[in-house]
Amino acid sequence: MQKILKIVLIVIGVVGAVLSFFFMPSGDDPDAINSGSIDLMFLLTWILLIAAAALAIFYGLKKMLTTPGGLKKAFFAIGALAVLFIIGYALSSGDEAQAVVDVFDGREIQPTVSTVKTIGMMLNVFFGMVIVAVVLMVVPGVKKLFTR
Repeated sequence: MQKILKIVLIVIGVVGAVLSFFFMPSGDDPDAINSGSIDLMFLLTWILLIAAAALAIFYGLKKMLTTPGGLKKAFFAIGALAVLFIIGYALSSGDEAQAVVDVFDGREIQPTVSTVKTIGMMLNVFFGMVIVAVVLMVVPGVKKLFTR
């Protein structure tokens, strides 16, 4: 079943690539964004994105529930992610958030301290995830290098 779904997604992707090559409107046309071929390509993109996300979630949950210890590992990962969010929120300073709000005072965009702090938290979480990913890639390689 999984192979069939992958083949179907590849066929839809190839059809979208062919359509984008042969039916692309002229770049000089100011009304090109409203053409039917662009709408069709956007539709295919959304279909592929939704199908890929649904399949990834389905097969991930299936593997997690059928693998011994999979549920325990998932709970540890969710707990680690929650800790990372808490640390990210704690590191996003309220003073800096207020300074950003003061800079935008009287302009078209009016952010709140809460919004700026949330954005800072998300940036901190992103950087934390990057650090974790790099460590998880480097440590096994270094360990393998020294154990041989």
